[in-house]
Amino acid sequence: MQLVVGRIGRAHGIKGEVTVEVRTDEPELRLGPGAVLATDPAGVGPLTIETGRVHSGRLLLRFAGVGDRNAAEALRNTLLIADVDPDETPEDPEEFYDHQLMDLDVITVDGTAVGRIAEISHLPSQDLFIVERPDGSEVMIPFVSEIVTEIDLEGQIAVIDPPLGLLDTDQAEIDSARDAEAEAGAGAEPQAGTADAHGAEEGEK
Repeated sequence: MQLVVGRIGRAHGIKGEVTVEVRTDEPELRLGPGAVLATDPAGVGPLTIETGRVHSGRLLLRFAGVGDRNAAEALRNTLLIADVDPDETPEDPEEFYDHQLMDLDVITVDGTAVGRIAEISHLPSQDLFIVERPDGSEVMIPFVSEIVTEIDLEGQIAVIDPPLGLLDTDQAEIDSARDAEAEAGAGAEPQAGTADAHGAEEGEK
């Protein structure tokens, strides 16, 4: 099975190095020197990693046969693809490959069906589940432990505990309006003898 493990960014320096947006939880394994990677577009590859290092928090790679800045810049936006055994699993039990998560049924902690995972989006800040709902609409679920409470590969389900408004945008707009009204009300001059008590009670909650 082929998995996208990185995307080439801009050239770095003049000796052929490129920055790489890492899309794997195992960069040492997938993006180490000697690794041979397929590419998208296919005509650019395969690419063999010659050297790798971290600079200012970014992964820098140099590929065999890419020896100057112009050649490196020509690789910009190329996806790097690794061949992975479909039965292989990450060493960390809390990590998953994309193909393991695709098509899982998503339900809430109270058992309400939400939809199925149709796509996984890897953003710099976090990963997102793109969940297709029964009516054909989509909802984005951040793949963080506070929201995705369980991944059951055997049962083929992902259990989520969504914050208010994540699934129901109408409710989020109502709550936002209420918050705005509350803030506007807080700016009004309070009646004598009530403001301090109200503030104290709020502070104790």
